[in-house]
Amino acid sequence: MDFETLKSSASNFDKLTKALEANVNPEEKETKNKYQDDRLWKPELDKTGNGYAVIRFLPASKDEEMPWQRVWSHAFQDKGGWYIENSLTTLNQKDPVSEENTRLWNTGVDSDKEIARKRKRKLSYYSNILVVSDPKHPENEGKVFLFKFGKKIFDKIAETMNPAFEDEKPINPFDFWKGANFKLKIRKVDGYWNYDKSEFEGVSAVAESDDKIKAIWEKQYALKPFVDPSNFKTYEELKEKLNRVISGTRNTETVEQTDLPPKTNGSVKSQEVKSSPTSDDDEDDTLSYFSKLAEED
Repeated sequence: MDFETLKSSASNFDKLTKALEANVNPEEKETKNKYQDDRLWKPELDKTGNGYAVIRFLPASKDEEMPWQRVWSHAFQDKGGWYIENSLTTLNQKDPVSEENTRLWNTGVDSDKEIARKRKRKLSYYSNILVVSDPKHPENEGKVFLFKFGKKIFDKIAETMNPAFEDEKPINPFDFWKGANFKLKIRKVDGYWNYDKSEFEGVSAVAESDDKIKAIWEKQYALKPFVDPSNFKTYEELKEKLNRVISGTRNTETVEQTDLPPKTNGSVKSQEVKSSPTSDDDEDDTLSYFSKLAEED
């Protein structure tokens, strides 16, 4: 998509809303991690435990159609260390952890279900943003970054694109000209980052001229690499890693051959593993820190 098409395309919003339907409730429908990436922006809390920033979600980058990419991942620890890997379910392929979680859940044993909960998938989204205001790091203001966020913030996007009430006008927050800035407000609730008070401002252009808008657009990062199959380990590699983490040994046994809870007799209906009551977004700190350990493993 070139810049002029981006500006004149009225169908872009319809395309996004259709894609949104496949993302709002991914649990119902079902890049290799880097320890540090200077392209990624993340808010910081102040001394009171609150965080505030204003960002602008940006449209699709050059030669791309979507302004976001969705990635599933797993992060958990067992006898053999940490398992921190992107899930092949991102690519609509079978993944050994998801398969094992389903098996554990279907035993009907509470202890098995608890293990499955601890190994549950984590959902992350990646988008390009313009940092409008960053009180903790004003040097970031006016710059383009990648922003990794969870389902809570994505729901805020979905709500502004598909408002629940008739007196609310749908807004495409990814639009340069008719989008809206996002006020990111973070509080600590029960020890986890909470985004409930975050909200979109009124409709406004991201900059005062098309030349400045185009300059922003040209600084955006490609999002397709986050879902490029070459940036995911193969099923066999992931299965070997899972076996090693669970068993604590380096061998050629399959996951099924390790000392895992046995299946129960009889047929049990397959179902998704339910999430434990924690903040999806707040897991980023742990995931980022231990990604380095996983890569060195």
